[in-house]
Amino acid sequence: MMCTMEKLSSISEDSICQLVDTFYTKVRADAELAPIFEAAIHDWQPHLDKMYAFWSSVMLTTGRYKGNPLIKHMVLPGITPELFSQWLRLFDQTCNELFDDDISAAFRVKAERIAESLKLGIFYRPDRPWPPQPAA
Repeated sequence: MMCTMEKLSSISEDSICQLVDTFYTKVRADAELAPIFEAAIHDWQPHLDKMYAFWSSVMLTTGRYKGNPLIKHMVLPGITPELFSQWLRLFDQTCNELFDDDISAAFRVKAERIAESLKLGIFYRPDRPWPPQPAA
């Protein structure tokens, strides 16, 4: 379901749906991110449904999401720390299109924490420098 592109002034299940749908449309068109997602997701609606539940749990504390995002991301072939920056750029862009500044900032804070947590879980090793150095 694709939602309309009006600016929203509050967070609701509908606004989360709009964010997820709009964001993943951008992800699927992105030269860097699309190959990673397309290799991992064969049926998009169940993934989108999980993302609605995830962001509902994060932003509205509904507890709808049941899962372990770290485990899912750890097994993705081709994932690099740099891809999280692109993910955040697209997410931020989408939030700015859809929400007023305060709501966009609230989503951004959560997204940055989630991205950093996933990067640490996937890539951090005590015997290596942090943050990881880009591949040469």
